[in-house]
Amino acid sequence: MKMHSKRTAVSLLAAALLLGQLVGCSGGSKSGEGHGANPAGSGSGAGPVTLTYFSEDASSNWNNMQDRIGKVITEKTGVTLDAEFAVGDPVQKVSIMAATGEVPDLIAAKADLGKLVDVGAVLDLTDLIEEHAPNIKKMLGDKMVRAKYSLEDPAIYAIPTWSAVDERKLKPDYGFQLQHRVVKEAGYPEIRTVQDYEKVIKDYLAKHPTDENGNKNIGLTLNADDWHMYQVTNMGFFTTGAPDDGEYFVDQETFDVTYHFRRPEEREYFRWLNHMNDIGLLDKESFVQKTDQFKAKVASGRVLGLIDPAWDYGEAQQALKSAGKFDQTYGHYPVTMSKEYKDTSFWPAGFDGGYGIAISSKCKDPVKAIKFLDYLASEEGQILINWGIEGTDYIVKDGKRIVPPEVQQKMDKEGNTYLKESGLGLYWNLTVHYGDGIKDSTGNYFTKNNNELLAATYSEPEKEALAAYKIEHWRDLFPKEEEFPERKAGAAYNIALPSDNIANILGAKMKDVTWKRIPEAIMAKPEQFDKIWDDYMAELEKAGVEEMEEAYGQFVKDRVKLWNGESK
Repeated sequence: MKMHSKRTAVSLLAAALLLGQLVGCSGGSKSGEGHGANPAGSGSGAGPVTLTYFSEDASSNWNNMQDRIGKVITEKTGVTLDAEFAVGDPVQKVSIMAATGEVPDLIAAKADLGKLVDVGAVLDLTDLIEEHAPNIKKMLGDKMVRAKYSLEDPAIYAIPTWSAVDERKLKPDYGFQLQHRVVKEAGYPEIRTVQDYEKVIKDYLAKHPTDENGNKNIGLTLNADDWHMYQVTNMGFFTTGAPDDGEYFVDQETFDVTYHFRRPEEREYFRWLNHMNDIGLLDKESFVQKTDQFKAKVASGRVLGLIDPAWDYGEAQQALKSAGKFDQTYGHYPVTMSKEYKDTSFWPAGFDGGYGIAISSKCKDPVKAIKFLDYLASEEGQILINWGIEGTDYIVKDGKRIVPPEVQQKMDKEGNTYLKESGLGLYWNLTVHYGDGIKDSTGNYFTKNNNELLAATYSEPEKEALAAYKIEHWRDLFPKEEEFPERKAGAAYNIALPSDNIANILGAKMKDVTWKRIPEAIMAKPEQFDKIWDDYMAELEKAGVEEMEEAYGQFVKDRVKLWNGESK
């Protein structure tokens, strides 16, 4: 591989130092040479090892791998994880790692992976994958190029985990949610625009201002706690026909980018939130509450509507199910500003690469680490982490894996307790994985998110809502994948930039401006909105937004070249 800049030199130095201490540690040399691999092929040693692990994403049900699935993974791999999950801003934690050099064995970093790459804190995994990870290699196949870091530095610094291979999504993740009881009382009307959404909430709240205990019902609440602010701001592009490219809108023909808030149509989305606040349908605590408070409100059943990703409110919704409040759980609706726009929830990005698991340059056993990740990518591992233990979490009947009704009922009743004891949902993003709708060698689906099993998870109020809309699944309300053009740059949000790049530096400034101005604009009096928004746009220009767009756009264009097999 061609050497690139000081980054490669630092990485090679780190690897060289490690070779003196570790058996089989290699980020660039042939890992099968110069060490005594044991006959079983377990890498640098047959004994168990505990690997330290940091993830930027929370995992509230993590049980130190003492759950059913975790115990099997340890038995099969000899690895346990001493895990730490980000509290507060994960970017700050990664920045400290980069500055101090104190890094765990495994790191699940996102766009700020570049900070670790710059200081040689993570290994190039290219040779480790080639020699010790046949399952990862098989799963990635011709998509391996998308795991490469950049056109300038085509090393693989992370095993992609956030983008599923050959994904055929069956459930909407983002979008607008409404409680089943709300749409039922409205007579199951078409809910296609923000005006439709607003009307059903307003009408229900007028009739039912309080719950059965006399507590005020809440029309709509937002989770804007720290980095969750992205969940508030992302809806600017979702409601105006753009896909999720992070903080940028990408022109699909030229690959030029625009800081997405600068699109005139997005102003109107935030104006609508301002209107919702003005008429009393938006929770006044939306921009001051913490995530735990947000979840507690949702779990109380008092929140009629949400505009939030399913993974964020899922724990609270599970609490509602455990309490038997199924009519206070949520359905998904393809809401946009007007019918001229399409909801882009199912606009495919293809396999993204990008975000994933890195092995640090200080990892105590890189071979063991890559084999651990490779086991999770095997067919056996994929079935285990998605389905659990046969006979306990699922059964095989007539050659088909199914979740018996009594087990599904137990899952619904016990909620997060069941997930914590079983380990279901805790390991899917620890390695590259197959997406929904993909079958294994037995003809069964790798994940439970398939049309047959998905239907079995629906409660009676949910089934009633689906029947009223004459659909089988919520995705049937949404525009289909084939209605959208190919995204040749994938999802631009997961491009890792060098920490000293101007797009990174200016991006931090834009975030500070945006996170101050958006709440201010939403909570202002309607007659003040345009003045605040104009000042916001001027402040972005003064802070250098156009220079940032130019710099980030070059990375998008370079990614397209890399994925097309071009070289620098």
